[in-house]
Amino acid sequence: MAAAARDRAWCVVVPHHPGGARLARHRLAAELADVVPPTLLADLIAVLAELVGNAVRHARPLPGGVIRVAWRLRPAVEGSLIQLCVTDGGASTGPRLRAASPDAADGRGLHIVVGLATRWGVEQDGMGQRVWAEFDPVPAPRPDLVAAG
Repeated sequence: MAAAARDRAWCVVVPHHPGGARLARHRLAAELADVVPPTLLADLIAVLAELVGNAVRHARPLPGGVIRVAWRLRPAVEGSLIQLCVTDGGASTGPRLRAASPDAADGRGLHIVVGLATRWGVEQDGMGQRVWAEFDPVPAPRPDLVAAG
């Protein structure tokens, strides 16, 4: 993990099918592996997989049959804020938390997002909808607390 984070932002377009989620996960992992702790990276990948999976399953694609995936890392005094965004062509109803019985085959995806992210939300625009999740600042390493080896 790098000692100092700098402002980083990416936007990629992936196909509107399950393979698009795999492409997005691999790209996110490659871009942030040297910047965030492995446990946080695992949470980011899980949330991105849910957001892209929901877009593929429940929403229309953007023109060209794609989904736009973006993430941003913003340094702060105490660490870095990370935001993930997935933009699709929208659906008849927006994403919402729902109760799922133990026997239900689905209905738990946004609960994973809520459990791992600090905040999440949905914004509508002229092209469709943007679903985002934010992770509060990741503490920056403190040199005075690093154990001597």
